Amino acid sequence: MFTSVLIANRGEIAVRIAKTLRRMGIRSVVVASIPDREGLAARSADTVVLIEGQSAAETYLDMDAVIAAAKAEGCQAIHPGYGFLSERADFAERCAAEGIAFVGPPAAVLRALGDKGAARRLAVASGVPVVPGWDGEDDDGTLAREAARIGYPVMLKARGGGGGRGMREVYAPEELSEAAESARREALAAFGDGGLLIEKLVRDAHHVEVQVLGDSHGNVIHLGERDCSVQRRHQKLIEESPSPVVDEALREQLTGAALRLARAAGYVNAGTFEFLVTGSEPREWYFLEANPRLQVEHPVTEAVTGVDLVELQLRVAAGEALSLRQEDVRFEGHAIEARVNAEDPWDGFRGSGGRIREWQHRGEARVDAGYGPGDILPGSFDSLLAKIIGYGGDREQALGRTIGELDRFEISGVPTNLNFAKRILDHAQFRNGAATVDWLERVLEELLAPRIPVPHWAAAAAALASPETWSLRPWSAVGWVGAGPGVVWLSSGPEGSRVEVCATGRGLEVTIEGEAVELELVECGEEGTVWRFRDGERIRARISRRVEPPSVELFDDAGVRLARVEVSRPAALPRKAHTAEEGVVAVTAPLSGTVAAVQVAVGDAVAVGQLLLVLEAMKMEHRIIALEAGVVREVLVGAGDVVRDGDVLVEVE
Repeated sequence: MFTSVLIANRGEIAVRIAKTLRRMGIRSVVVASIPDREGLAARSADTVVLIEGQSAAETYLDMDAVIAAAKAEGCQAIHPGYGFLSERADFAERCAAEGIAFVGPPAAVLRALGDKGAARRLAVASGVPVVPGWDGEDDDGTLAREAARIGYPVMLKARGGGGGRGMREVYAPEELSEAAESARREALAAFGDGGLLIEKLVRDAHHVEVQVLGDSHGNVIHLGERDCSVQRRHQKLIEESPSPVVDEALREQLTGAALRLARAAGYVNAGTFEFLVTGSEPREWYFLEANPRLQVEHPVTEAVTGVDLVELQLRVAAGEALSLRQEDVRFEGHAIEARVNAEDPWDGFRGSGGRIREWQHRGEARVDAGYGPGDILPGSFDSLLAKIIGYGGDREQALGRTIGELDRFEISGVPTNLNFAKRILDHAQFRNGAATVDWLERVLEELLAPRIPVPHWAAAAAALASPETWSLRPWSAVGWVGAGPGVVWLSSGPEGSRVEVCATGRGLEVTIEGEAVELELVECGEEGTVWRFRDGERIRARISRRVEPPSVELFDDAGVRLARVEVSRPAALPRKAHTAEEGVVAVTAPLSGTVAAVQVAVGDAVAVGQLLLVLEAMKMEHRIIALEAGVVREVLVGAGDVVRDGDVLVEVE
């Protein structure tokens, strides 16, 4: 077995690999970019090697730098995690040439399966059904011809990677050119390979994948299936094992196909074979792609089988035979994973980096995290903060535990999707197993609808504004005095409200969005304040002892936690961007990021909704469009420029 292993990755997966290495008594070495040099992954490893760069291309995709770090530290193996170099056959070959074990499939397997076109051809040769598509030349003319042959809508997919990067849905011929350009750009940045293939877009289907393991002695087994149907923009948000739509007969077909493909490819190490399963009976299924690496969602498989996939990867890479036979694999219970991302679903899923002020998890579930309190989330990488894995004896129990764990996870300083994930899991259609790959987009408006009742806002505002609570406040501030209304801005994360509080003869009157509510204080002590409303409802409000941001937890009479809201900043005034003269419209950056492409030039006539430029932030592309028709007066940025929130990008007159 190895004595020293280099982790060529970052964030939560680097931390997770380091944990297994530590348990096995193996020294861990992690490479780190400049933004990650003080992150949790760097703190979790025994040794850190700094690669001086800011972007993925300059650091985690730099094969020379990664191999040099492994050699300098005497590492016998490199674990690539997922993404970056994990599916690069040329990197696996470089490792072999340097006498370093690559913890993943050999180069031949990566070429057979890491390239989606090659994987499709292998599936066809193995008698496994595939989605109709094209995997040959990928110039714009060929793609247009093949899309017309296949029939719209179609899906463009990056050949050389996974994780939803470089994928675009195309519904009409006029959308194809821009979608292909965007997909190539994203694929090149993420994987160093801009090649594309095209497939028929299958609607109303479940995304089901089978985990396999193979060794260099000819043994191949499967570890069951996972359902990853809840996706937004082809990024998975919720994963579970087993799938709620797979019965024993279908499971036998899918796992059999996965093992057949794995044996045909000579598969070694951990990998996943992904399938689309139609949503209605009788269910049909198609091979989608192979991911010859560890998957983000591997913890749910570990939860139901009791195996450590990273340990098995390391043992296989060291030349050991699998210690498990297929009959030894036991499947028990149900596991659900929720990804916690630094994005605001209530602001167009806008991602944002920054310093994490608060990070507290009070639950008992497994949490694979890449950050902690005080860490800085860089804007140059993806937005994944952590994964919560809830386990139960059955699916209903796993659901309840995962929702509870999300409710007990508190993060501030950067936006998160914690509340959004809870709403997904609590939706009746998800609970019934009806979520398909396009389900989330259909119910998005419903999931984002406001839900905090007026009395909750009122009780929180009253607790913060009432003089009786001054002694309970953990911060010093000017007290609210006088007969006029006091104003408190509150936020629950997904929702925010401006609340006015005014003293009355019997208590307080609170006004939210024009609706007035009367309440009175009936109890005040170390356990918080209890407020009674005119209809008799009582809510206990407990002010957080944490200093920043001031927050209030709300409970009903039975002690059930209703909500947590915090004091937020007042809404910003409309930003007045500088313009040279009257009649010029300034198009500003909605968030900080890097300009990926500029699509207009000075003098161009633009229509409402026309694409002006593409901004990349948190590894996602954001389309900046014209909100008014006119002529481009000035373009103030170019591709590669880094901009801040509010910077002027284009002027239109």
